[in-house]
Amino acid sequence: MNKVISLAEAIAVIPTGSSIALGGNTLHRSPSAAIHELIRQDKSALTLIKTAGAYDIDILCGAGCVARLVVAYVGFENLRGMAMGFRAAIETGQARLEEHTCASVIAGLRAAAQGIPFMPLAGMTGTDLVPERFHAVANPYGEGNVITIPAIHPDWAIVHAQEADGEGNARILGTQFEDALIARAARHVLVTCEKLVDGAELARQPELTVIPGFQVDAVAEAPGGAWPASCWGYYDIDEAAIERYYELAAQATPERIRDFIAEQVGADRAVTVGAR
Repeated sequence: MNKVISLAEAIAVIPTGSSIALGGNTLHRSPSAAIHELIRQDKSALTLIKTAGAYDIDILCGAGCVARLVVAYVGFENLRGMAMGFRAAIETGQARLEEHTCASVIAGLRAAAQGIPFMPLAGMTGTDLVPERFHAVANPYGEGNVITIPAIHPDWAIVHAQEADGEGNARILGTQFEDALIARAARHVLVTCEKLVDGAELARQPELTVIPGFQVDAVAEAPGGAWPASCWGYYDIDEAAIERYYELAAQATPERIRDFIAEQVGADRAVTVGAR
């Protein structure tokens, strides 16, 4: 079954108010093209789920698209530090933060993927997160307690891969992060890819197919689809573009975010995308 549609068509199917798990990690292989399209289509009241985000979550917050965040970390690390759009969304009450650790986000997604209501997790005792958000229960097989993390069920997972075929089989080269996990946990999956390839090409090395097509609802070809984040084997982080965005983010309005996307995306992607 051919699942290839345009990116605009794919995003149009995602309802306002959806919960979305984003692939990639910080400034590496984030589904940026899909994020830009969410903003263009004025998708709002979104819940975003991710272990560690950066540009992706920050720009959606700055555009006023986010109502709830289930995240462990959002920031630009050694490039710029704090994520200003994310911070403003929390401080103004635009978005509600449900603070996690990376391990607890992963545990919640694993519970959803396995069809169970929660996942036990060692550690985290002595932190404010446990009495505020998670339950400690007695170990039924020995001494002590374990922390239980409720299942996290995204409505959608959006993943950017290097290659995919028309049936949705997706090949991720380099570090996979939590992309395969969010595809298993989510009710629906959108894959964007640097290039569409024939299924026979993927079949030559089936072990590289990280997300099988039966999990995927739609595939959209999006060369440069992680920009300004990196995509291993294709392009590195566009630090100049991140710098331009960061200068905007401190005083961003949704209108200025849309202007940034309109002015910057096409030209920069053409420059930064390289052949593998």
